[in-house]
Amino acid sequence: MNLNDTLSELRSRAIRPSDDALPPVIVNERDGSPMVLVPAGKFTMGDDLDRESPQRSVQLEAFYISVYPVTNRQYRAFVEATGHQPPNIGARIDSLSFWREEGCPAEFDDYPVVLISWDDADAYAKWAGCRLPNEAEWEKAARGPEGLLYPWGDKWDENNCRNRNNKGEESVAPVYSYPEGVSGYGTWNQSGNIMEWCSIWEGEGDSGNATDGDEALRQERGGCWRYPDKFAFRASQRSFVVPKAVNDFRGFRLVLPVKAGM
Repeated sequence: MNLNDTLSELRSRAIRPSDDALPPVIVNERDGSPMVLVPAGKFTMGDDLDRESPQRSVQLEAFYISVYPVTNRQYRAFVEATGHQPPNIGARIDSLSFWREEGCPAEFDDYPVVLISWDDADAYAKWAGCRLPNEAEWEKAARGPEGLLYPWGDKWDENNCRNRNNKGEESVAPVYSYPEGVSGYGTWNQSGNIMEWCSIWEGEGDSGNATDGDEALRQERGGCWRYPDKFAFRASQRSFVVPKAVNDFRGFRLVLPVKAGM
């Protein structure tokens, strides 16, 4: 399987809006990302646990979200087009995510890019004509139209996503891995493999715009290959980290608001 092989499947399974006015799948012209439509409407967000509370109903406008996290192939094109610094060269975790001075080996093109800060992810998103998802958008996409606890259902299954208990000797996996874990909207790897940057600051509302702060933390979502605990992989799980953090388990995906993109 490769990235192109999944487009026809995505078109057949994607959720269409009630008026059938918008395509269920688009391809972003700038970076080639396939993106699926998440229709406008309410969904139940959060849980009654710790930082995820309170559980509440949230109304969102329609948006498109990337099927996959941004890959090394895509990030290489961004670096070449803009002169932006490559991922943190020399911060080796293993051969799967090691960018050398000459770039990332082509054999890892379809792996998610990691070793990037929030500012790096934001710069890429702007270059691609998109933005990072806010937490409500990210969670709605991960829960799917049925509002599930995990992208695939309400019960934990470690075989449906990349985590510490099923990775073997490796770390990150290609972005098209774990088809059993695809969400009802058609997004891959929103649970496991890598954490993903969101636009939200700690203490901000569900879908507010970002505001600067000297000691503020940015939100990350998704669980990753390092984690063994099933609670870390729920769609509602929230955590925060300094925007300058550069780690071997964190990347990002894109959002394109319908009003901005149509």
